[in-house]
Amino acid sequence: MAIVVRIDVELARRKMSVGEFAERVGLTPANVAVLKNGRAKAVRFSTLEAMCRVLECQPGDLLEWVPDLDDAAVAAPRG
Repeated sequence: MAIVVRIDVELARRKMSVGEFAERVGLTPANVAVLKNGRAKAVRFSTLEAMCRVLECQPGDLLEWVPDLDDAAVAAPRG
């Protein structure tokens, strides 16, 4: 997966539990777990906005694009 979810990092920085985060964002703890574990297929902008508001962060603090090995091979220059 090329998108890495860093919710756990932001929760740890704020010493916030998953339960408290879920309640404040308006998600179930199970849905937060799906997001945290990278199993979500999509995230609504309204949910992303709520997560950023609760954690006082930017979307880039929660989501990071990391190239897969296949992506790196395509991007590598050939000689």
